[in-house]
Amino acid sequence: MAPADTLVFIPAWNEADNLPAVLDELRAGLPECDVLVVDDGSTDGTASVARDHGAEVLSFAENRGLRQGIAAGYAYAHEHGYDYVGRVDADGQHPVEELMRLLAQVRDADADVAVGSRFATGDGYEAYRYEPSPSRRFGTSVLRRAMHPALGRPFHDATSGMYAANRRAMPILGVPYTSGAPEVESLLRLRDAGLTVVEVPVHMRERASGESKLRGSKAVKLVVTVVSTLLLYGVWRRLRRAR
Repeated sequence: MAPADTLVFIPAWNEADNLPAVLDELRAGLPECDVLVVDDGSTDGTASVARDHGAEVLSFAENRGLRQGIAAGYAYAHEHGYDYVGRVDADGQHPVEELMRLLAQVRDADADVAVGSRFATGDGYEAYRYEPSPSRRFGTSVLRRAMHPALGRPFHDATSGMYAANRRAMPILGVPYTSGAPEVESLLRLRDAGLTVVEVPVHMRERASGESKLRGSKAVKLVVTVVSTLLLYGVWRRLRRAR
């Protein structure tokens, strides 16, 4: 068999219960792609489950956090010579058929990076297809308003974890993140590098387990983190230009 040109990676921390369904879905929908689980110091057998379901595993000796897991996945794809990379979460929220649409965008050279959006609209993806809670509605509204001036364009779902990227984007996305909002930092890095990013409307499922980042007190914490990231990144850019 010819070597795969695409890697799909999954950051995972103690996801042994959720991973089998996610990995089986990826294998059925994208059998030609390699799959990597970035095991973030799990203590529940995540690595063993991933190997049993045919995935490669990159394990950290201790929990380093999502920021390190995301960067490690992109860096692995770049270092191992893949042309394209996809990212999905381990909670079962991201359907493989939607990831396939994102990968098609970057394969067709429509963009360097495609981001799956719950809130963007398009053919078959009507507005308000998700009924948000009050806290989620507040959080997404503030995030959109904050991201628009930072990116110079509207962006509906800045915290989405469903990505597809080409080889040009891998070294940019594969550098460890410094903020508590790595997806937002990703968009800022890509903007500064002059790469083309498209936001693609997708359907997402409810999480198999865990709680949304935009619910209750987590919504407030995330909004504060994102706004802080934008402010600090703006200061860093001004200092860099002044040198």
